[in-house]
Amino acid sequence: MELFDHLALGFQAAFSLQNLAYAFVGCLLGTLIGVLPGIGPVPTIAMLLPATYALPPVAALIMLAGIYYGSQYGGSTTAILVNLPGESSSVVTAIDGHQMAKAGRGGPALAAAGLGSFFAGCVGTVVLAAFAPPLTELAFKFGPAEYFSLMVLGLIGAVVLASGSLLKAISMIILGLLLGLVGTDVNSGVARYSFDIPELTDGISFIAIAMGVFGYGEIISNLGQPEEDRAAYTAKLHGVWPTRDDFKRMTPAMLRGTALGCSLGILPGGGALLSSFASYTMEKKMKLKQGETPFGQGNIRGVAGPESANNAGAQTAFIPLLTLGIPGNPVMALMVGAMTIHNIQPGPQVMSSNPELFWGLIASMWIGNLMLIVLNLPLIGMWIKLLSIPYKWLFPAIVLFCAIGVYSTNNNTFDVWMVAVFGVVGYVFIKLGCEPAPLLLGLILGPMMEENLRRALLLSRGDWSVLVTRPISAGLLVAAAIMVVIVLLPAVKSKREEAFVEA
Repeated sequence: MELFDHLALGFQAAFSLQNLAYAFVGCLLGTLIGVLPGIGPVPTIAMLLPATYALPPVAALIMLAGIYYGSQYGGSTTAILVNLPGESSSVVTAIDGHQMAKAGRGGPALAAAGLGSFFAGCVGTVVLAAFAPPLTELAFKFGPAEYFSLMVLGLIGAVVLASGSLLKAISMIILGLLLGLVGTDVNSGVARYSFDIPELTDGISFIAIAMGVFGYGEIISNLGQPEEDRAAYTAKLHGVWPTRDDFKRMTPAMLRGTALGCSLGILPGGGALLSSFASYTMEKKMKLKQGETPFGQGNIRGVAGPESANNAGAQTAFIPLLTLGIPGNPVMALMVGAMTIHNIQPGPQVMSSNPELFWGLIASMWIGNLMLIVLNLPLIGMWIKLLSIPYKWLFPAIVLFCAIGVYSTNNNTFDVWMVAVFGVVGYVFIKLGCEPAPLLLGLILGPMMEENLRRALLLSRGDWSVLVTRPISAGLLVAAAIMVVIVLLPAVKSKREEAFVEA
């Protein structure tokens, strides 16, 4: 009963006219920055942070939260339509979503992403409201060794996830890890592999690589095709809504993705990104039903599962922030900044000292998810009309928006050149049949893995056995080892190759 009293207080706060207005502004901004590749929630929230000083604390946090989970909705739009993930967690959605758009099924793909996001967002908010205190006890048990092992498992999962050759998938992950080493050393503060280029001391921009490899690489590849082939895939449109068969296939995927996202979202460093990759891996392990499109060719489960997972992960990422004061990702770190601007100390005392803020923010997420589905579903028809624009007009617009997006993040032209360089690299990957998704996961997880490994070794005074003597860490490494053994078994390997040849 206490939970219902708290939620009643939260809805009372969230339903005030001012807070509803700021929730709508946040959701709208989030959708727009998700759709525009390269901008993302981090720079947007960073730019708006000083402006929140003039707002009441509840309204400020409701708006910033709306930007964050709204961008998860918007990021899938460009991933599906033009193979440009607007958000890092939408990288996996592009694999099958873009193939669906090429086959004229962009509408059902966008609807699956929107409905999956809405369902998972609502469930994630329920989990946040009901299980925040007990779930944080699990997060407390994760130290540097556990995070390192979790990320190793994530990278092994990416090898399983990748289509085609295992050797190519491992090579892409290693390349991603090597690119992640560029920048300033975490412990010593010394620049490494920057070749005296000042712009590389902060590392290679994820946005530049994602846009280049996915966006520009795809554009160069399309421009290499005859014009009639390009026109063919932009002109075919078969309905806006998923069919009955689509709903039958995507509903279990949504449920699985939501459960996975809620589980991984509470772990700092896991959240939406690991959830979406893990969900796609799990969906690929499920047996294909008769008549179902293979993965990598436009399977709707490959859109509904990861999109549900990343939204559930985005909602439950607020649990460590609101109950422990631990930011699990850069957006949550900015939320801590917004709270300190208003003299609110993030942590367990927020629930007791600012119940209106705590429960008002949770209640606003239900309202925000409803606003987002109302905003996004009617726009599906408009978004898929983008595909009917002749490619000779569409590709210069994509190039321009990418250049503006990447320039606006750091205000320097170096990043624009980096996008161009990685565009050529992306084209080479397409020609070699290498899937770029594992590279991006390696790039993101690499620095985090290094930081947690070094921290674990510092705490254990250089004793590597810390990775196997802590039960959770050992369990995760055993799971990773089992996954490697299963994939390398001759019978499984041949079946896997057969499946991808069919795909």
